[in-house]
Amino acid sequence: MSAQIIDGKQIALDVRAGVAEKVAALKAKGITPCLAVILVGENPASVSYVTGKRKALAEAGMADKSVELPENTSEEDLLKLIDELNRDDSVHGILVQLPLPKHIDEDKIIMAISPEKDVDGFHPVNVGNLVIGKKAFLPCTPHGIIVLLERMGIETSGKHAVVIGRSNIVGKPVSLLLARKETNCTVTICHTGTKNMAEITRQADILIAASGHPHTVTADMVKDGAVVIDVGVNRIPDSTKKSGFRLIGDCDFEDLKEKASYITPVPGGVGPMTIAMLMYNTLEAAENKANAQ
Repeated sequence: MSAQIIDGKQIALDVRAGVAEKVAALKAKGITPCLAVILVGENPASVSYVTGKRKALAEAGMADKSVELPENTSEEDLLKLIDELNRDDSVHGILVQLPLPKHIDEDKIIMAISPEKDVDGFHPVNVGNLVIGKKAFLPCTPHGIIVLLERMGIETSGKHAVVIGRSNIVGKPVSLLLARKETNCTVTICHTGTKNMAEITRQADILIAASGHPHTVTADMVKDGAVVIDVGVNRIPDSTKKSGFRLIGDCDFEDLKEKASYITPVPGGVGPMTIAMLMYNTLEAAENKANAQ
């Protein structure tokens, strides 16, 4: 048996095309969805991510009020900028690219963003609403995973989903989304304190790997026919590449694709969905504002 490869690039393009249509309809009413991405410093990965987000904004026809700040920007100045953007009615979404330089308290920055403009879905108000099942901006990567499952027609109701990882960005929120009535999974979370992890992962109908470590999931840890969603993005040395490295996930893709029914590649699986869902959230923020007027 060979797994069906889940084409995250194509599904992300479909989501973004749908967003662009709705953006055009809003613009016809005089409302242009606008996102401000704040980048502090020149972390190469962060610069790359921000470039991708700004390109997606342009393709969706959204306004871009992004700001790039030097590494030595003070926490006070960053908070002042966020306050200005919170009060700017033309800005619908605010995203501060993480990680931030060590002298800036990330929690304080996330708390400063208005929940109505928190399109990353990291503010405690949005996290709390997610937990209790109220309307909220959903974190982009976990939401993207749910959309991948939906678009592929993968049955989730009554299935056992195992999530490896308990981060606030992926592990915890995707567990909550999988357990919601709409998705209806029974969910187990594995982490560094889990004993006999392979015994648990072999029970999974749907396995989400978000540990942040290559080779976390090997073929002997997955049952035949399982759905495998690999969230990991790890750089490993590769002298055959111009960059000197290549990207792999948390799973041993080549071995797992012979056992799984569906599997996401890295790159090209979950990654493209993150930016697609950010565009979706920014559109939703603009629609919320329009409906409130």
